[in-house]
Amino acid sequence: MASNLLCGRFELDLERPLVMGIVNCTPDSFSDAGQQPDADAAIARARQLAGEGAHILDLGGESTRPGAEPVSADEELRRLLPVIEAMRDCGVPLSVDTFKPEVMRAVIDAGADMINDIYGFRQPGAIEAVAQSRVGLCVMHMKGEPRTMQEAPEYTDLIGEIGVFLGSRAQRLRAAWVDPRRIVLDPGFGFGKTQAQNFELLRRLPSLRASGYPLLIGVSRKSMIGAATGRPVEQRLAGSIAAALASVARGAAIVRVHDVAATVDALKVWQAAEQGGLPL
Repeated sequence: MASNLLCGRFELDLERPLVMGIVNCTPDSFSDAGQQPDADAAIARARQLAGEGAHILDLGGESTRPGAEPVSADEELRRLLPVIEAMRDCGVPLSVDTFKPEVMRAVIDAGADMINDIYGFRQPGAIEAVAQSRVGLCVMHMKGEPRTMQEAPEYTDLIGEIGVFLGSRAQRLRAAWVDPRRIVLDPGFGFGKTQAQNFELLRRLPSLRASGYPLLIGVSRKSMIGAATGRPVEQRLAGSIAAALASVARGAAIVRVHDVAATVDALKVWQAAEQGGLPL
């Protein structure tokens, strides 16, 4: 696995797991709907997470929860651009969660350091929108699309199919002369997977490391945590931390989370135990 991730203005050391903090710039996110309905609230949340130790901030202007309705590129940019402008000099890379090529181009011009694409850069023009930039690229696996992805997803070979998809998308990026050090892969927990499939994926995560690309894992507060604990979204902190640690133990380089401070502390303890001493 690459020891560094090229991410726009930054080069991130992957020798230790990184924490990506989630900043929802939407009024309808599954985990905190209505809590950050405007740019000022999203900016305040971004500053909070940066202060709590987030290594990357992931800004989302369109909800991708199961059943989510799409929004226009103009509306997505209206939500995102003020936050990027306010945070681009905060010292932390800014990732933008989008699949629209026109949004990709605009946020890269505005100062984004990474594009996190749930469609794996499959939309027409997506690869062209990012290829000549310096931004990091997160390629995610999703079966179907957000409105229908949880309607009885089926696989013949769960890990094999996800691995082939991610590998083929990475190759498409490489064919466009994208530096491989810019690429990170996300197997897409909860995106076209049943709860049993989610936990099989978590258990067999080391199989996906064979690609050589770093893995980004997002399980924070998701329904798989609720399925295991019986807890509602607002009570899934402990379960989310356990899943993040399980992911890192199986090779995740980056964990995407809502609860940054708690996750950072948990990882510090895990690292101290693994390394036989306190982290520097």
